[in-house]
Amino acid sequence: METALTRLVGVRHPVVQTGMGWVAGPRLVSATANAGALGILASATMTLDQLRDAVREVKSRTDRPFGVNLRADAGDAGDRVRIIVDEGVRVASFALAPSRELIAGLKEAGVVVVPSVGARRHAEKVAAWGADAVIVQGGEGGGHTGEVATSVLLPQVVDAVDIPVVAAGGFHDGRGLVAALAYGAAGIAMGTRFLLTSDSTVPDAVKARYLAATVKDVTLTTAVDGLPHRMLRSELVDALERAGRTRAFVRAVRHAAGFRRVSGLSWSRMIRDGLTMKHGRDLSWSQVLLAANTPMLLKSSMVDGRTDLGVMASGQVAGVIEDLPSCAELVERVMTEAEVALSGLPTDRLCTQPGVHLCYDRDAEHPRGPCATGRDPE
Repeated sequence: METALTRLVGVRHPVVQTGMGWVAGPRLVSATANAGALGILASATMTLDQLRDAVREVKSRTDRPFGVNLRADAGDAGDRVRIIVDEGVRVASFALAPSRELIAGLKEAGVVVVPSVGARRHAEKVAAWGADAVIVQGGEGGGHTGEVATSVLLPQVVDAVDIPVVAAGGFHDGRGLVAALAYGAAGIAMGTRFLLTSDSTVPDAVKARYLAATVKDVTLTTAVDGLPHRMLRSELVDALERAGRTRAFVRAVRHAAGFRRVSGLSWSRMIRDGLTMKHGRDLSWSQVLLAANTPMLLKSSMVDGRTDLGVMASGQVAGVIEDLPSCAELVERVMTEAEVALSGLPTDRLCTQPGVHLCYDRDAEHPRGPCATGRDPE
């Protein structure tokens, strides 16, 4: 299935595996790439040396295109950009909007720039600055998320920008891919669905918690880091929501110190990153410190398997996922389901050939849906 996304980044299928911290490592990213989709390596929790080693490990496992997710507001963002440029990484993805200068430098080096956004105005801004595509995440998505549902946000962004839009938040199967294409997207991005694969390094006991969850077990809370954060409800989340401000602050200090040791960052660098994070947002210093707490809480679950000490970021789709396929099996399933969904649409009003070029009714003026000819249909 060829779309603007597949042409832009050079993958076979319009499916993206998102850059989840502590989850999207070399094994998952290379398995995704080998399956014909776009894998995104999460770098925010890595030191510079770890990032370089991880990129090289992915390259040793696959010759397919992949990307690296970066924190645009990190103090060493420039150093990380130099690594991905030097190592020939195809795509740079960002959780926060990169600057105009950062986008220009990446594009000059031949790197495709794909920021993630949660609002139409953010998509318009990065598109005006030269971003090649955007991933737009609706409120159903896991981790830090917004309030607007994908079904409302996605068409807003598609109508607002002239670059490929990738839909995220609430996707896990081929029907969702077809729905996203119908809205005008060039593909879908999935996080929780790729976390729950056999290629994911997340401990089995943690995966079991996800598989056992219902839709109602996925909650949105500000208790972890002061920002809306979607995750599985757990005893720890309940305790954090009940904790007073002082107790939460002490916990945040302890975990921030732990993250400093793991990441190799100095306190001065963490403070500078905190100032950057605070800039332009209505965040107290307590909230900034709580945000520094998050990586260690995620590591406790995603790496150490301690669901009693950590949090489990999750999209709402966790409540409808029931198995752990390999990435190859997942991507093949999604594409097969998409073909079935397309073939089930009324054939007198929609061309059933695969793809995303617009197809017209024989006697109608307006396009009715996706078609793949790439030619003006008869």
